[in-house]
Amino acid sequence: MKRFIVTLLVLTVAVGLAAARGEAERPAHPGDLEFWTQEGEADGGFQYVRSLVERFMEQNEEIRIVLGDKGTEDLREDFQNAAIAGNPPQLLWTVNDHAGPFTAAGIIRPVDDIYNADEFIQSVVMDGKTWGVPISAGNHLMLMYNRTMISEPPQTTDELIELAIEHTRDGRYGLVYDSTEPFWLVPWLGGFGGRVFADDGVTPTLNTPEMRAALEFLAELQFEHEIVPIESDYTTADSLFKEGKAAMIINGDWTLSVYRRLLGDDLGVAPLPVVSATGLRPAPYTSGKYFMVSREATDEQLETVREFITFVTSEEMQVEMVEELTRLPARLSVMDHPLIADDPLLSGSARQMAYGTPMPSVVQMRAVWDAMKPEMNLVLTGQRDVADAPRRMQEGAVSTIADM
Repeated sequence: MKRFIVTLLVLTVAVGLAAARGEAERPAHPGDLEFWTQEGEADGGFQYVRSLVERFMEQNEEIRIVLGDKGTEDLREDFQNAAIAGNPPQLLWTVNDHAGPFTAAGIIRPVDDIYNADEFIQSVVMDGKTWGVPISAGNHLMLMYNRTMISEPPQTTDELIELAIEHTRDGRYGLVYDSTEPFWLVPWLGGFGGRVFADDGVTPTLNTPEMRAALEFLAELQFEHEIVPIESDYTTADSLFKEGKAAMIINGDWTLSVYRRLLGDDLGVAPLPVVSATGLRPAPYTSGKYFMVSREATDEQLETVREFITFVTSEEMQVEMVEELTRLPARLSVMDHPLIADDPLLSGSARQMAYGTPMPSVVQMRAVWDAMKPEMNLVLTGQRDVADAPRRMQEGAVSTIADM
């Protein structure tokens, strides 16, 4: 009964979309889809996905795609719950780290037969796995700066600190970033020579001198040099940079289009500076956005999925995505396009991506994030000794993985 009600609601929405476009009602096509995306409205992502759906339906008048808008974590939870109930959407547009829990639960299918991985940037092909078709490349952190304050980006962390000190005064900061999320810790872990997993890709390696050094570095920025605000979450850092109260920000490629609209030519982009103590480049995680396909999709729906994915990942649409969203494409042939090569923001983003590390798509990654976050937060609020945090991270990750 529940499945019948959900199906009826989906068909009602589809008919409503058709009526809004001035079309006659008609029976449902067996290839119709329910499609969820976690793209938001702030950077125009959801509006762009909606335009792709509308154009595809105009070219395929017999097909209806019902588009759902979800927050990233809501999409993960709601898709898992819908799959358990037997009524999931057939197609998702989502992030790399959803692949781990979805494959562990057996609720998405491989996509080997839907696309040719050789035509896509290898760093976004999920480390050789085939659980998602890449849409865009990147999703990585980089250094962004306001050219009215910083003429040239720092090349080393010593230069970063020196520049930031010059611009920290009267409620303004030289550097801001989200100090509450371990996604912003991982690049510095790489810069000090560490990583979160051993060679097997699933065993946590958090209790290391490299993790301690990375945490000490971030703590020094905050407490010794006082160049970053205390307890700065994503919204705080983003707002300070947008308001011209921060000279530099460490943020992701997803903000390029928004910051470009605000700052224009005053926005600068550069790779994160070399760690002076090690001579190594910070290594932010790279991934992208992906199509993932429900195991519940029928043969007729899979044919629509294949056609829609082919449409969205075509060279023409990938170039358009670069223009519309200021994101790097997943298709290899588009990386050489003048839109990227001649654009200082996109070319800077591409340089940073080259120094990055593909984000693991294993389910153990969730345990690592959950173990790192509280300890990082305690260190950066002065409530935990840096020396003790890596051990607690390791113990938390190992315990959570054992419970999985």
